[in-house]
Amino acid sequence: MRVAVVQHDIVWEDPDANLERLGATVEDAVAGGDTDLVVLTEMFSTGFSMAAEHIAEAPDGPSATFLLDRARATGAWMCGSIPTRTPGVGRPQNVLTVASPDGTVHRYAKIHPFSYSGESDHYDPGTEFLTVEISGCRVSFFVCYDLRFADEFWVRAPVTDAYVIVANWPAPRRRHWLALLQARAIENQAYVVAANRVGVGGGLDYAGDSRVFDPMGDAIAAADDAAALLRADVDPAVVADVRARFPFLDDRR
Repeated sequence: MRVAVVQHDIVWEDPDANLERLGATVEDAVAGGDTDLVVLTEMFSTGFSMAAEHIAEAPDGPSATFLLDRARATGAWMCGSIPTRTPGVGRPQNVLTVASPDGTVHRYAKIHPFSYSGESDHYDPGTEFLTVEISGCRVSFFVCYDLRFADEFWVRAPVTDAYVIVANWPAPRRRHWLALLQARAIENQAYVVAANRVGVGGGLDYAGDSRVFDPMGDAIAAADDAAALLRADVDPAVVADVRARFPFLDDRR
């Protein structure tokens, strides 16, 4: 599976501006025709805003439609998180939306809203994990603060070749971001594909540091603090080989 990670700035609470800007970026990401999955960031069309009632969209709103239209047009899966009014749920949720070229849409509602920033006061948590097979690769999806909860990555490890994490992770804790990403790859012997935003939003600075780590914890694609496009190959055979040579997961209790 070939992934393209889009590290981008976000215009605060302005979906129209962000979707227009990202259109050309997605075209770059799929250039060559061999990209299987394009990864955008957390709340890619609004920024990490707590104005949930103002910015939340229906599940088939403009941001989800953008992902689905681009998936159908390019033949590549598309993902990123969107503040979403989920039917049957009291408050909006931060929903990682995964669109397939065949029109199928999968959704993962962030299980751990970031209470430190007040996200849990405005967004309801999800309860279900999401793992999807893309081009023969089993991909499990998480959002930003979820990264700090290693046990939930552990639970999915037996059915996961690659974890995708979309984020708005602030610059002051960038060391934590990088250390935790690498740890999740090493301890689960799986790829970690991580997209983080850059720029300033809501009074916070974002340093990017998007990465792709392989199952041994080596970075095979990396960005700094500017807008960037990363490409990397994710190979389930490599995951199987690492786990066979170093069967550490068998000892997990």
